[in-house]
Amino acid sequence: MANFREQYENTEKLILSEKAVLSVNTKGRKLPENKCEIRTEFQRDRDRILHSKSFRRLKHKTQVFLAPESDHYRTRLTHTLEVAQIARTIARALRLNEDLTEAIALGHDLGHTPFGHAGERALAELGEKNFTHYLQSVRVCEFIEKGGKGLNLTYEVLDGIRCHTKGQQAETLEGRIVRYADRIAYINHDIDDAIRAGIITKNDLPKSANEFFGNTKSSRINAMVSSIINNSKNDIIMDEETFYYYEMLHTFLFEKVYRNPVAKHEENKVYGIIKGLFEYFCSNPQLLKGEYAEILRREGVVRAVTDYIAGMTDHYAVLKYNEIFVPKSWDI
Repeated sequence: MANFREQYENTEKLILSEKAVLSVNTKGRKLPENKCEIRTEFQRDRDRILHSKSFRRLKHKTQVFLAPESDHYRTRLTHTLEVAQIARTIARALRLNEDLTEAIALGHDLGHTPFGHAGERALAELGEKNFTHYLQSVRVCEFIEKGGKGLNLTYEVLDGIRCHTKGQQAETLEGRIVRYADRIAYINHDIDDAIRAGIITKNDLPKSANEFFGNTKSSRINAMVSSIINNSKNDIIMDEETFYYYEMLHTFLFEKVYRNPVAKHEENKVYGIIKGLFEYFCSNPQLLKGEYAEILRREGVVRAVTDYIAGMTDHYAVLKYNEIFVPKSWDI
């Protein structure tokens, strides 16, 4: 009698599209492992990501709004969960591998820095050459998690994480879904958060985009997701009209929110924090412990300090900065 994993793998062959990546057809892991009797290879990857320390830390990393007072603004973790939901919906409708899609979505931002893209820009200037959050996410999965052993994920999941935002497209359709889902999620939740913050109002959104999508987050997401489902055959695409208005909203956000001086006034302080920490630990590499000490030995001080700071949460970075640079009161 086949074990549960084998039964599920046989089910995949019956129900998934010929364009889907079957779990049995994975290109595998760098380090071969015995198969699980219960879960497929992509289900194991999803679970490894979900149980990782890097995933848990996403709840204390900035999405767009730095240190907001309200509990209802998105964090990097809630963004990740919204990406996974959108990506799974598309994958299921197209009969692609939902487990592979979910694993990529859950892992796509594991390497994101503290303080969102402001932190990423600071580390790109100060730290390891060619630093980006998406390459750092792969690095977390391969060399940093589990005390430096890495998660030993499958080729397809790592490829989807690496290609989720810019440059080369993922090799799998599942990975290409996540690339769209990531942008669909942040376009819509960043509009929602910007309205909540009073940075923009619904009436500020481009009128033609509102007329096309409707003026609610739900109607916009539904229209974008439906376009992908209805138009994706050999690749993951939107129809031209939907893509036009989708790009219009993306451009609007960059102009009115991501570069808004009110929304971003605190970000000027981020570079100082990252620079202070970076220079301090480069001058005191003996303070790096665990996996970072091993990276120091193997790859040098700049790589090790870049990895250490990239893994920090917002409040841990501030805590370390205060601990190092802010004088403490004397208890006299």
